[in-house]
Amino acid sequence: MRTLLVWCPDWPVIAAEIVDGVPATAPVAVLHANRVVACSEAARVEGVRRGLRKREAQSRCPRLTIVNHDPGRDARAFEPVVAAVESVATGVEVVRPGVCALAARGPSRHFGGEEQAAERIVEQIAQDCAVESQVGIADGVFAATLAARAGRIVPPGGTPQFLADQPIEALGRPRLADLLRRLGGRTLGEFAALAPG
Repeated sequence: MRTLLVWCPDWPVIAAEIVDGVPATAPVAVLHANRVVACSEAARVEGVRRGLRKREAQSRCPRLTIVNHDPGRDARAFEPVVAAVESVATGVEVVRPGVCALAARGPSRHFGGEEQAAERIVEQIAQDCAVESQVGIADGVFAATLAARAGRIVPPGGTPQFLADQPIEALGRPRLADLLRRLGGRTLGEFAALAPG
């Protein structure tokens, strides 16, 4: 099934700005269990990355603003975004705060194509919520998530090739990715080509 996925980059940082007034344009890191779970673009420029410990992040960026992870805040702040998507399309499912998905068929028929539907949804979110978003369309939620991060619409039937070209880190499982790299696998296609044994 063709899935249209809406992704709002750095959502925990954006939610902290919406709810708590923390400026998302400044170096900001959201921490959970003393590790960075999200950071702003300004923080990434200074070398802050997901997974860093608090002290390491602060040593890379001394003016870093630290915000505690708050799933409730993230969910509450995402509700208007979901409402904006629902104002132009039906069947919206929240994957997690910052990400929602729906079947691409309805909106693409209504707006005259997948690209037009994606543009309309991004415009509606920007207009109603003043939030940046990206849309990806592919077969299935996993592929649509990767497509959204790249801002791509994968052509019908093109999902297997799109996934095959993705780096092994796209799995989101660092230990598995490390093992597969040591075995010589660099892409999801190479991983899929491995014999089951």
